Amino acid sequence: METLFRAVDGLSEWLGRLAMLLLVALVCAMLYEVFMRYVVGRPTEWAFDISYMLNGALFYLAAGYAMRHNAHVRIDFLSSRLPEAWQARILGVALTFVFVPVIGLVAWAAARKALTAYLSGAVEEVSPWAPRVWPFYSAIALGLAVFALQSLVEGLRFLASSRLPRQATTH
Repeated sequence: METLFRAVDGLSEWLGRLAMLLLVALVCAMLYEVFMRYVVGRPTEWAFDISYMLNGALFYLAAGYAMRHNAHVRIDFLSSRLPEAWQARILGVALTFVFVPVIGLVAWAAARKALTAYLSGAVEEVSPWAPRVWPFYSAIALGLAVFALQSLVEGLRFLASSRLPRQATTH
C-alpha cells in the first residue's frame, strides 16, 4: 500500500512542478503581451486565452501538490479543541468518505467534458484566436483526478496514524 501512496505522492510532486513551469510561461506570455500592446502598439489576439487557460490549468494541476504539502486552507476552529488523534480521525473520515467522492465525481465530469471537446473539435467561441479547448479541459480533469487521489492517500494516512498533517512546506 505504501508503494501506491508513494506513487501518488510522486505524481502530485511532478504535476506541482509542471504547474510551476506553467506559471513561468504565463508570466512570459503576459510580459510579451504588455510589450506588444504598449510599446509596439499591436496587441496579440491570444493573450487573454493563454492567460485564463494557463492560470486555470496551473491551479488545478497544483491542487494535489498543495494537498501533499498541507498547503490548503483549513477551517479548524471546532476541531482544534479536540485531541490530536480525534482531529486526525475526523480529517481522515471527511477526506476519504466525503471529499474524495465529490472531487472524484467532478474529475469524472471534467474528463467527459474534455473528451467531448476533443471529439467535437470544440474551440473557444468568444475568442478571435479560437483555440481548441480540450487541452485546457484535460488539464483540469487530470488535476482534479490527482487531487482526489492525493486526498484519498492523505485521508488514509490520517486514519492509519491518528496524527495531524505535517506543517506546510514551501519551496
